[in-house]
Amino acid sequence: MKYDVILFDADGTLLDFKRSEYEAVKEMFNLFDIYPDDQMISKYSEINDNLWKALERGEIEKQVLLYHRFELFCDYYGFKRDARKMAESYMMHLSTKSYIIDGADKLCQGLFGKVKMYIVTNGVEFIQKGRLSTCPITKYFDDVFISGVIGFEKPDIRYFECVQNDIGFDKSSTLIVGDSLTSDIKGGINFSIDTCWYNPKNKDVPKEMDITYNARSFDEIYKIITDESENLI
Repeated sequence: MKYDVILFDADGTLLDFKRSEYEAVKEMFNLFDIYPDDQMISKYSEINDNLWKALERGEIEKQVLLYHRFELFCDYYGFKRDARKMAESYMMHLSTKSYIIDGADKLCQGLFGKVKMYIVTNGVEFIQKGRLSTCPITKYFDDVFISGVIGFEKPDIRYFECVQNDIGFDKSSTLIVGDSLTSDIKGGINFSIDTCWYNPKNKDVPKEMDITYNARSFDEIYKIITDESENLI
């Protein structure tokens, strides 16, 4: 096979973060006497996504992001709440939520024993460890690398340097698979390893990014990694 080591992103690639976020934020808001509809939760998600992208660009500190998202949400809707307490409650709820994207378990099982697999994820240490501790697919992975532990976020090249120093992989036989262009794919390109964009919605591939593979399904990812023609069982 062309690749010996696969670096898998977690949220949005293997794990259904949107479902976890939806449940955790709704449970938290209810504790603060806020009863959001789907449009309000989508607004929170938009604010959160924008702040994480700002973090990737080095425009905000993570510790500020964790509560500032709730300040922005409350300001938008005119709520008077303690954003720091909301952040603490939300993170506790989120740490218990772990849902696998349909088909991810078959992909991991199909690759197990053929390549070395690692999870590379941005996030808070106790949240990601809590979620992954109950996730059945983690048994297929040799290790998990969380940005909150490493001290750098994808796409920072220093994040990937730390991962490489720990694993000792050869860049030429390593592939990163992820759904985020701004963290997974940009990080892989910056670190000079092959990239596989998990693109189930078949979005247009940015012309300015030298992406190695554009995979619209787990079957396509499996074939790219194994160089086999058959589909997953």
